[in-house]
Amino acid sequence: MAASGITNPLAGHYPWTSFPLIISAPMRVMSGPALALAVSEAGGIGFIGPGIKPASILTDLSEAASLLSERGSAPLKLLAGDRGVLPVGIGFQLWNGDLASAKEAVEKFTPAAIWLFAPKDGQKDIDEWTEGLREATKGGVRFGCRGGGHGRTSDGAGLGTLVPEVKDTLKERGAGDIPLVAAGGIADGRGVAAALCLGASGVAMGTRFLCSNEARIKKGYQDAVLEAKDGGKNTVRTHLYNHLRGTFGWPEEKWAPRTIVNKSWEEHKQGVDFEQLKERHDQNVNEKGDKAWGMQDGRTATYAGSGVGLVRSVDPAGEIVEKAREEAKGILRSFQSAL
Repeated sequence: MAASGITNPLAGHYPWTSFPLIISAPMRVMSGPALALAVSEAGGIGFIGPGIKPASILTDLSEAASLLSERGSAPLKLLAGDRGVLPVGIGFQLWNGDLASAKEAVEKFTPAAIWLFAPKDGQKDIDEWTEGLREATKGGVRFGCRGGGHGRTSDGAGLGTLVPEVKDTLKERGAGDIPLVAAGGIADGRGVAAALCLGASGVAMGTRFLCSNEARIKKGYQDAVLEAKDGGKNTVRTHLYNHLRGTFGWPEEKWAPRTIVNKSWEEHKQGVDFEQLKERHDQNVNEKGDKAWGMQDGRTATYAGSGVGLVRSVDPAGEIVEKAREEAKGILRSFQSAL
């Protein structure tokens, strides 16, 4: 039992986790095996994100298994051996994912959790992937979907109303015991405590882990995240940066990434045509190195959530988890003592 009277209902499924539960989101490419394992070692659940290609996930899970064997803690190794489960999660981007590759990967390594995101055909895709992956894992893996930084294009709700409403709806339908994980704008213990008070059983943080030592990310990208303040003003949902990078095919009417604004966005608003923006973007990326990022002179994509202004340092992932956990517990204890 936690000091606040709140417990971790997922502890039975993930016995290495600590209260409050903190999850690192499966950010594409940037959330690799080292980051995922470091978060799990700290009592959270670390997720590996989709790679450059659907088949990359097999390589990443293999590396996670090797890292666990080489330098994982004794408790995690014991759990992995006893349960036959790799103590990390895996994320799949459905609109351009490959279910056959995903089934092969999870059947071979059995990750502890699976995160499904960005279906092209809504619930139909979710059902197809869930059924296929449950079959591959023999039903022994927990599933979830949704994201923070990448989210709905034109609709959606903030955590302050979304979590309580979903919690109430589940309760009304006799499913109130289903744990909810809050995601979106959470970057420290204050956000963790708030999410728990709203009814969440844990939180997922993405942007904060961009500035972890273990993230697979360029220094210029991290510098741009640290530079940005006021995420409400200086981030925007747009597919412009996807297109500048040559990424097309997203179900754009449903999903859009959030990005820190820079010169490409400012010139786009001024009416500069796409071909010109693309030429300037590519030249910037090819010639500027880490300076391709940055709000003043950068031009390339810096995907990040609205909580970017709360990220102020690059730290080991385990320390990020532990600091957020202890800060949240301190806040909850202060509430309890005041009652």
